[in-house]
Order: sequence, then structure tokens, then C-alpha cells
Amino acid sequence: MDTNILLENGTNELEVLEFLLEGRHYGINVAKIREIIAYQDVTPVPNAHPSIEGIFMPRDTMITAINLRNCLQMRDYDEKEKISSLFIVTNFNKLDIAFHVDSVVGIHRVSWNSIIKPGNTVSTSEDGVSTGIVKINGELIIILDFEKIVTDINPETGLKISEIEALGERPLRDTPILIAEDSPLLNKLIVNSLKQAGYTNLIHTENGKQAYDVIQQCKADGTLRDHVQCIITDIEMPEMDGHRLTRLVKEDEETKHIPIVIFSSLVNDEMKRKGKALGADAQLSKPEIGNLVHIVDELLQ
Repeated sequence: MDTNILLENGTNELEVLEFLLEGRHYGINVAKIREIIAYQDVTPVPNAHPSIEGIFMPRDTMITAINLRNCLQMRDYDEKEKISSLFIVTNFNKLDIAFHVDSVVGIHRVSWNSIIKPGNTVSTSEDGVSTGIVKINGELIIILDFEKIVTDINPETGLKISEIEALGERPLRDTPILIAEDSPLLNKLIVNSLKQAGYTNLIHTENGKQAYDVIQQCKADGTLRDHVQCIITDIEMPEMDGHRLTRLVKEDEETKHIPIVIFSSLVNDEMKRKGKALGADAQLSKPEIGNLVHIVDELLQ
């Protein structure tokens, strides 16, 4: 599947694949998708999580299949439904995973401005499985938090906090770091990890727009160096994504010197190429929290 989308130029747009589960509309960022294939039989894994259907090996690559209906507490497929269903094969956080879905509706190009954070009527901030909601052709499409779904099934795929503990005692540093991360849980984990690593002067925001507003306010106040000497940003965020934030910062004469670290589940070879073209100073996949600290250390020498 072609993922060479408009994120290339930091235009704050993405492509969403709309799919169905029990007649309900859901979405996934096309940048996460490797391919879509017809359902095929899988080999069950003994003592696996109930949402794991099993494993299969298309083209000599072992892939874990996850039943999204089970994750969302829907009824399971009958044999007739399985025949017409699909696997969305994804790659993020350096993992190859297939998500079992009923059918695919199509692909839509949308702006991050049009995606809103779900309220408590959809989910609670840390326990929900939605990162945003967008209305397309009269339908409300819930964009699922696939990273959280996978981490809930296997916590070892999440941030490796043990890497921070392995750093041992470190001197305290008050160098100001600005963080843009829309997941409340990951935002908290990143902040706690950096504090444990000795960085005490942190501003954390929920998306690129909030982070950019902080930068603009600091420019207006003449306090930029006091509050922003490094930026850590996710890519996927409502209102403004990390690529757009990177582009705006690096195109501004007053801020282009500020190092930017893209810390995202979407960091693969293709996304690294895009991030580099936009001026990112470093790009890391989200499990690498220990490496994030090392990169920040280097950039702030």
C-alpha cells in the first residue's frame, strides 16, 4: 500500500482507512498499514491473550493476528463471516501485526484539525481505545489507539521503563524541554522517565498546536531560551501533528536552532525520510525510551 501521503511536507494532513466492525465505523492511519489481505487461517498460540487469534506467515514473515472484535468486547465471528473478513497488516513500534476486521470502506484524506479528542462519553483518557473522532460523509469514524490495544495485550511492547532505571543516578538538569504527546498515559510516562533521568524543567502539551502556541508565546515574551531548548514530539496528534510542528519550527529563523526529536510509533524508514526532510534532528520509535534520554543528552551538550 502506498503511504507516500501529504505528511511528506508537514501539511497537517493524513489519510484514514475506514473499516467496519459489527456495522460500526472505525479508522486507522494509513501510514501504519503495510497491506490489506483476505482472511486466512491462523495457527493458535497456546496460553495466548484472548484477543490474539494466532500467528501466520505470509511471505516468510511471522505475523500476530489480533481480533479487534474481541478487543472491543463484540461477539466473535462465525465461520461464514470469517470467509468474507479481512486482515489489516500493520507495522508500528517495529512490530508486524494483523488486525482482523469485517470489511473496508475506503481511504479518506483529512486534516488533523478536523479530528477531535474523544470525550468521556466515548472513553476515559487512559482506559479508552480511541485517539480521535472524525466525521466523514455523515458518519462518525472512531480512530482507534492501536498502540494501546497492543500494549494492553502485551505490556512488553510499550515503553521500556526498565531502560531508565538502568541509567542509575544522574545529575539534575534544568534545561527546558517541551513535549507534545496526545496520549495522557504516554505523556505521563515520558515526563516521569525524563524526570527520573534528571531533567526537571519540562513543559508537556497534548498536541502540536498547544506546543506551537507555547513557542509563539515565548517568542512574544522574549523568554524562548528560558522555556524551550529542546522539543520532543509525537507524529499522530489532533489539531496539529508532529511533522507540521517540525516544519513550522525549522522554517522560523528564531526557532530553527532548537533541536527536535520525533518520538513516535510511526518511525520507520519511510517516516524517517519524511522527518529528515522536514528538519528533525533525531527520530526514535516509542519503545526506545532509554535511547531517547541518550539522544536528548547529546543534543543538549
